[in-house]
This record gives sequence, C-alpha cells and structure tokens, in this order.
Amino acid sequence: MVKKTGYPEEGELVVGTVKNVQGFGAFVTLEEYPGKEGFIHIAEVAPGWIKRIRDHVRESQRVVCKVMHVDETKGHIDLSLKRVNEHQRRDKIQEWKNEQKAQKLFEMVAEKLGKDVDECYEEFGRKLAENYGTLYAAFEECAYDPETLKKDGFSGEWFKHFERIAKENIQIPFVTIRGELKVTSLRPDGVNYVRKALQLVEATEFEDVTVEVTYKGAPSYLITVKAPDYKIAEEEMKKAVERASNYLKGEYGTCEFSRHVEK
Repeated sequence: MVKKTGYPEEGELVVGTVKNVQGFGAFVTLEEYPGKEGFIHIAEVAPGWIKRIRDHVRESQRVVCKVMHVDETKGHIDLSLKRVNEHQRRDKIQEWKNEQKAQKLFEMVAEKLGKDVDECYEEFGRKLAENYGTLYAAFEECAYDPETLKKDGFSGEWFKHFERIAKENIQIPFVTIRGELKVTSLRPDGVNYVRKALQLVEATEFEDVTVEVTYKGAPSYLITVKAPDYKIAEEEMKKAVERASNYLKGEYGTCEFSRHVEK
C-alpha cells in the first residue's frame, strides 16, 4: 500500500538488499520499489581500488545507495554505494524503518475497522501520506496533537482508531538544549529580583515545552530547554532570556547569556 510505484529518481537515496555479488558488481533488490532491482558497479562500491568486492558487500546485506542513472526502457537502475556518507545512511535507514512501522500500525487501524488495508489506504491513508509527507509522519503528528489532523480536514469513523493507535505506539522525540545565564542585581535586596528573574525564565506558555533553571554558583545558572524540535527549543530559549533581561533592566540588574553547544 505505501510502496512506491514506478522508478526512483536520479539522485534519490534508496534502501536495498544485496541479492547477488559478482566480480564486476552487485545486484540489489530495492525494498521501496516492488519488483525493481538495481546494480552497483564495482567502481561505485567503495573509494579506491577494490581487490575483493566481497570485502565490501555480501549477499543479504542491507545497503543504502544513491541512484546514479535510470533507464526505464531497459529497466536498468545504476546505483552507487560509495557516494552515500554515514549520516545519509543512518537517516535513510531510520526513515525506512519508520515507514515499516507505519505500515504495521496502519494494518492495525484497518483491522479495527474490519476493512482491507488497501481499501483503507485509498479511503484516507493516501491523503494522510500526501499531506504530511509520509504515513509515519501522519501517525507522529496525530500522537503529538490530534487536533492538527482535524484542522487539516481529516475526520471519520477511522479517526478514533488512528488516534488511539498513534498515541499508544508513537513516542514523540524531544530535544534538549542548554545555556548559561549570569544574573545580578545592584539593589540592596537584589536577591529577590534575581529570584523573580529566574522565575520568569521558567514561565513558558507551552505545555510541551519545559524550561528549567539550575544553580551553578552565583551569579551563574544553567538553563535547560526541552521541546519537540530544535526550532521551538531555540525560540523558547530566546524568549526565556528576554523575559529575565527585560525585567532586570528596570531593576538595576544585569543578565548575560551564553549558549552551550550540544555534543
């Protein structure tokens, strides 16, 4: 149902399983394109001169390849293994695993409805995948905030099953960023103003965002922001610092911020 049709595009990253290794290259079954097979020439297996191709690829090995050339008239798909870096490989494998999981979850939805999987896909699955990029992204969005799907026009008997299965099986990823805040006040009772400034730092307006202040040693404090993604986390960090800074400016205080680079 979620399998791709036709041929992959040149430059696309694809997941495949090595079917047959020869002295001149390897034949790869494309997991996302049913019935399609690609070929990795020995020159595209790894950088440099290759003495034994089996030192680099073997039968049944799962690989991520870059599509170099497609000839639909002949049914040829030329692939490259060496032109995929480790970061690309990890991301593509994770994306593929997510879609594998999404397929199983969608089958659970269809079962709850007492309908055929393909029937459900045509009824609402395809629109979900098109609207959110992938079917997994639709499940993820529903687990995070079902109202988003409703606002996008999705409804029906299937929705309650889709929502429940999403919430039970999808763990929303959160990111954490940190920074250091140096807060001082020149007032005789400055400790009260510092305390108020730090309370303002933690006063986020979003339920899915947490801002925590930890004492390091006067006048330094560690700010930790946890949010659904980096963009939101960075924005909330900025707002938190601005709240403290704006408050202290009127109370003869100072507020200096430095960002911790995550490793």
